[in-house]
Amino acid sequence: MAQHQENTKTNTLTLPSAIASRSVAATELRPWGSFTVLEEGRGYKIKRIEVKPGHRLSLQMHHHRSEHWIVVSGTARVTCGEQEILLSNNQSTYVPQCTAHRLENPGVIPLILIEVQNGEYLGEDDIIRYQDDYARTAN
Repeated sequence: MAQHQENTKTNTLTLPSAIASRSVAATELRPWGSFTVLEEGRGYKIKRIEVKPGHRLSLQMHHHRSEHWIVVSGTARVTCGEQEILLSNNQSTYVPQCTAHRLENPGVIPLILIEVQNGEYLGEDDIIRYQDDYARTAN
């Protein structure tokens, strides 16, 4: 009687230390929803942003970065400079550095988008708030 022997092999991938040590932040909650850093490297950061229905982020500006927004689901009302546009699933927009902008969810389902930041400095403290529904503007 022939016996069948199963050879199980585990494949592992070893990442270079520069990549392995790079940590991805946990989801951060905000009054308007949340964001999760998916990936970060020199000069760029990729976030998943979720905005609750009827909520919006502050009218803000960044000195050191530009942003690309791609809508995954829901509807986004985007203010960029003097222009206001509505975006839906699979549509995108670009927010240039030093431009006042705001993201809003006018819909009834959560707005989910991917944000790609590019710039020399990508810290959360590079936000100049002009208007904020949650009293986070500087006095």
